[in-house]
This record gives sequence, C-alpha cells and structure tokens, in this order.
Amino acid sequence: MKKIFATIVTCALAGALSACAAGQRYKGPRLAPTANPSAVIATELAFARAAREEGQWTAFRQFGAENALIFGRNGAIEAQPWLRQQENPAQAVSWEPFAVWSSCDGSLAATRGSYAEPDGGTGYFHTVWERQQDGTYKWIFDFGTPTEFAPAEPEIISANIADCKLADKDVVADPALNIRRSADKTMAWSFQLGENGKRTLYVWTADKDGMKLVLEAAADPIAE
Repeated sequence: MKKIFATIVTCALAGALSACAAGQRYKGPRLAPTANPSAVIATELAFARAAREEGQWTAFRQFGAENALIFGRNGAIEAQPWLRQQENPAQAVSWEPFAVWSSCDGSLAATRGSYAEPDGGTGYFHTVWERQQDGTYKWIFDFGTPTEFAPAEPEIISANIADCKLADKDVVADPALNIRRSADKTMAWSFQLGENGKRTLYVWTADKDGMKLVLEAAADPIAE
C-alpha cells in the first residue's frame, strides 16, 4: 500500500488527475471545480500522520471544520468544543484509507478505511470531507465502527466519482432523513440515532439511475 499511497499524494500535489496520468504537472487554464479524489486521500494520509506526530486530538482539531460533528451518546454533537477539552493520549490511533467517494464537483467527499487502537482494538473509520473556500478539505463528520478482527487491506485504494449528468437535479436520497448535499447535489449524506441507541451513517452518490447508497455504517450504542 505504501507505493500506492505515495503515488496518490504525488498526484494530489500535481493538482490534476490527468497530469498524474501523463507524469507531469498540469499547466493548463483554471477550470471549474471538479472532483479530485487524490487530494482527499492525500489529506486523509496527512491527517493520520499528524495524529502520530503531533497528537491524536490535536490532529482532529487541525483537520476538522468549525462545524464538524461526531456522534455523542444522544446523537451528533459539535466536535470542536469537545475536542478542545481532550488531552492527547500517549499513543494515537492509526488508520489508513481503503476507498474514497466524491461528488462530481468535488465539494463533498467521503473516505472509508481501517483503524487500529493502541490497545489492539480494530475497526472501520468513515469520514465525510467538505472542500473549503481555499480549496483544502476539512472533515465534517467522523465515525468509527469496531470489528472483532482487523479489516482486510485491499490491494488498491478505490476512487469513485458521482455521475455528473445528475448535477443540480436535487434527487432526493431518502425523504425520511435529514439529507446534507454537495454543492452540485450529486452526493449526499446523513446520520441517524435509532431508538435503541444504534448509530448509523449513510452516504449516497449519483449514478445513471439516480442516487445510490454507497456507504452505510452502523455501530452499537455508546457504552455508559
């Protein structure tokens, strides 16, 4: 995976997927905002590295948007106020991405991968990213789902981009949920706290037939 990671980071710094494919830096005119999954993966990797080198909660604060949310015992809570009250553990959680989904315009993205805790706990992480005005990505929702065994590492990181043909069509993913959409409406996400305390994250992207559920992650209630 290390070679794949290095390639993705190099591509993100080059600024365009087409430039990466050609092995050279993009020098063309500035185009309208578009998907850049390599930049999202590069940010996820930098986030994980910062957690190791600067401290777990320091990194979460640094890479999180001001309006970022996390699951609390009774539903989603504002992440930044909670994070400011936390002290960095002696050893941070480590993680690596397995997949990325992006809206057609790149304004919204989601990543999924595995994490490993210092005490041996493992699971999947799921992060929703939002592009900021300066072009960087900040996470706006983060959610982990524990597993008994460490998730199997894929050979490559998969990148998935929403179908641009449905841009601005405002296709409803699920009217029963509080849907949050990308700027071009080709990607959507939502979270839900069930009556039994079960926590669930949903992510949809547009395909030729409408909005398709591409990520559904659920975890048991937070222990008292």
